Amino acid sequence: MLSELDGRVAVVTGAGSGIGRSLVVALAAEGMRVVAADVEADAVHETVALVPGDDVVATTTDVRDAAAVDALAARTYERFGAAHLLCNNAGVFQGGVLWERTDAELEWVLGVNLWGILNGIRSFVPRMLAAGTPGHVVNTASMAGLASLPLSGPYVISKFAAVAASESLGHDLQSIGAPIGVSVLCPSLVATAIATSGRNAPAGVGGGERTPDVELVEQALADSTANDGMPPDEVAGLVIDAVRNGTFYIGTKPSFADQVQQRTEAVLDRRLPPMPAID
Repeated sequence: MLSELDGRVAVVTGAGSGIGRSLVVALAAEGMRVVAADVEADAVHETVALVPGDDVVATTTDVRDAAAVDALAARTYERFGAAHLLCNNAGVFQGGVLWERTDAELEWVLGVNLWGILNGIRSFVPRMLAAGTPGHVVNTASMAGLASLPLSGPYVISKFAAVAASESLGHDLQSIGAPIGVSVLCPSLVATAIATSGRNAPAGVGGGERTPDVELVEQALADSTANDGMPPDEVAGLVIDAVRNGTFYIGTKPSFADQVQQRTEAVLDRRLPPMPAID
């Protein structure tokens, strides 16, 4: 259990905005040295500028690229000599009915939301194990990783996979008695720019005709996050509490339990789980 954060080293991907930016600021306030990574260079430097001193550094990293994430790990150990907390937080959203999604769209969403986590695990966990000191990995999934939604197939698939990757990692580390804990963050609505994550999409994604289903779900997501989303700073506080307490599942709203229960009951009844309330 990583109960002591002061003086330790954290790595946060997706640090240019939203939950990632709030994590960087909150972890620095706990006395951690932080490597903030994001695919948007200007945004991640803006994040680092929010924290005084030189114990928080920015780096531009595309988490879809295994070599880039390995370079991130190498830079972290060269700069600070350790990594105690890894927050695989980068995430993007793609909406629309599943049968109309292109290879490029699916590869982009899975590349960030799933492979970004897998690349982080493979680059950092061996180094953390070799150090033999307490550590923790936090993977950002979503309530959409536990309760499925319509018009959001690529995102839901990637987030269910993120939950599975987190459980598998937790079991693996536990089986060898490693002093490294795991948490999976499953937030409900958060006031972030996730609805406009297409701004970072590679060529060939979102460049074609905008279909009504895509426009509908992205506008609904933008409205919901703006009007009902939890402040990212509050989410960051929940993450820090979970790391200190060794909590595996991090829910963000009281509805978490009811949504999981509804899905579980539907599975036991052999029926399609209901769409959870959007909150």
